[in-house]
Parts: sequence; structure tokens; C-alpha cells
Amino acid sequence: MTQLLSTDAVPRDQRLAYWTDMICNVYVQLGCDPVREGNSGGSGDFEGSIRQHTLPGLDVSVVTSSPQKVMRTPGHISHSSDDYFLVSIQARGRGVVRQDGRDAVLSAGDFALYDSTRPYQLLFDESFEQIVLKLPGERLRSELRDTQALTATTVSGREGAGHLLLGMIRTLREDIDMLQPASALAVANGVQNILVAGLQTLPAASAPSLSNLAAYHLARVKRRIDEQLGDPSLSVSTLAAGLGVSVSHIHRAFRSEPLTPSQYIWERRLEACSRDLLEPRLAGRPVADIAYGRGFNDAAHFSRAFKERFGCSPREWRQQRTQ
Repeated sequence: MTQLLSTDAVPRDQRLAYWTDMICNVYVQLGCDPVREGNSGGSGDFEGSIRQHTLPGLDVSVVTSSPQKVMRTPGHISHSSDDYFLVSIQARGRGVVRQDGRDAVLSAGDFALYDSTRPYQLLFDESFEQIVLKLPGERLRSELRDTQALTATTVSGREGAGHLLLGMIRTLREDIDMLQPASALAVANGVQNILVAGLQTLPAASAPSLSNLAAYHLARVKRRIDEQLGDPSLSVSTLAAGLGVSVSHIHRAFRSEPLTPSQYIWERRLEACSRDLLEPRLAGRPVADIAYGRGFNDAAHFSRAFKERFGCSPREWRQQRTQ
């Protein structure tokens, strides 16, 4: 789904207020102040547009705007419980992402992460264009440790994973309206994987590498989890018994992972359900049946967990298949 929002839709004296409403609706509760550029005038000269694309579990938007200062304050946070990570990819001009005592200065091609659960500022002293990714907080926390150490830190788009992410986003901008739901899900997951890879290059994300033996044990446990995902009795203890190891062995295998073994099981179940809900062959199967088939035994709990993970209900997620 794609929508275009622009300050051209309202009289000049209403543009700044309209823009503030726009960014609150598309992102999270925010405040915005215009910044003068050269000899430009006041808020009546403010111009901006947002083209928003919605993929399964990921919003991609292109922001073009006059200079401004955007703020998410403790007051905004107290009035909304939004839990999202946002990633600003600078396409044109210069920007600064400020959070957790750090400033990430972004030139064209660079990107930085910020967390809606804590205050932040976005600073633009000239007209700019950014591509902004928005994904549910728990989704990224399931992939990365210590996300607070990774915010407001510049990741270069000129090499490595940053360069790959930039290339994927540029291609996505051209083809996004033609993607089928299952393909859109795969693309959204691919974008997240490359984003995680880019963030893992930051010094704050560095961690000791697993030995070959430790990597083998972790892979063995994860493989068994995937094999038994549909079993509602699957737990750390039944997993250990099936593999002929102790419960402590399972926990040691996950010592370097961002999720505990139990959290990983739930994460894999939710991911499997997200794919099943977009599968045309399962279009006639009730949502609850899909959840039960992946090991959930409480439909209400599944619905709450799914919304927390993906930002929408299972039924809303499934509706993307027909849009």
C-alpha cells in the first residue's frame, strides 16, 4: 500500500501544523520547528512531502522537506506507547540524528538508527531527502544485543552492508508497488537482515566470535527447534531431553544470542505464522488454526504477541495479501 502526503494540500499558513500532524501519523508523536535556510521566510514557506509504502512488518517512506528540527520529547513518549526503531537513510542533503548522548552526522548514503521509546532529535539545516524505515521494536531487539549502544551512530553507505542496504532500498523504491505479498515479506526480511548486518559492523556491537564447537551446538539446537515448532509442548526442557543434553547446555548454547531459548522458540513460531498468513494456499484456513499449527495453544495470547512483534493484528497482516 502506498500513499502520498504533501503540504501542497493546504494553505501556506497551515503547512507547518499539517506537516506536524503528518509526521505524527506516519511515524510517532513528534514536534517540529522550521529552520531558516539562507534568506527564506518563516513557517509559511515550509514545504514537505512523504511517500509512504507499507510492507509486512516494515514501513518505508521517502521524506522530502524544507530545513527543520524534529523532536521526540519525554512528554511525547508519556502520551504514546509507540515502540519502534526508525532508520534514517540520507538520500540528499545533510542530517543529524541525536540520541543517547551521541550525534550521527549523515551525508548522502549514510544511515543511523534511533529508538522511539527514548527522546531523540533530527536536525536538518538545509532542504533534504531521507528514506526512513520503521519497524516494531521487538523485531530488531530479537536480532541485536544492546540496541541502546547502537543508536545515533553513523553507518556508511559507501561500503559493506551499508552499501548493500542502500542498493536494495533504491531498487525497492522502483518496484515496491508491483510486489506480491509473499515477495514483499521476503523483501522486508531481507532489508532487516542487511540492516542488522550493517549495525553489527559498529564497534559497540562487536562481540567475541563463537568457536566452531559452540557454533555447532547452537545450530544443532536451532535446527531441532525448527523441526518441532508445531509441537505445543516444545520447551527448553523437552528440547534438552530430545537432544540428550542438559537444560543448562541449551542455555549455554544461546549465551551469545540476543534471545533466550524460550524467546527464540516464540520468535520462530511468530515468523512462521507471518509467512503462513500470506500463503495463498492457506487463505481459507482460520487464523486460530494457523496459530495452533505452529505450536500456539491460546488464540488471544497469539494475537497479542503477533501485534507486539509485527505492529498489527494477524487479520490485518493477512489483509495485505489482498491489497
